[in-house]
Amino acid sequence: QVQLVESGGGLVQAGGSLRLSCVASGTIFTINAMGWYRQAPGKQRELVATITSGGSTNYADSVKSRFTISRDSAKNTVYLEMNSLKPDDTAAYYCNEKLRVALYSPDFSYWGQGTQVTVSS
Repeated sequence: QVQLVESGGGLVQAGGSLRLSCVASGTIFTINAMGWYRQAPGKQRELVATITSGGSTNYADSVKSRFTISRDSAKNTVYLEMNSLKPDDTAAYYCNEKLRVALYSPDFSYWGQGTQVTVSS
């Protein structure tokens, strides 16, 4: 069984910074893509950033140059460094990892429980 646990959310003033972490635990053979998504009240969940096993990254236009995604594969952990935060960044942030639990098993997508980020103006 695989579990993803996020941490690092909180309340911050506009212009401030936060660092989110997401640790995967359980029976894990390999983790391929890792990513962060967010969902604001009344809105659909949207992609924030992703990173592949090779280190290639992809960002939503709204966070480019402000957010940085990184991973520590040895620790099964993905990070999201968020700078110059804006009130529009307020949302629940979810990590997502596509991984396999054994050599010949298919990739499955797992989600964390979410961590709230609130940016005050």
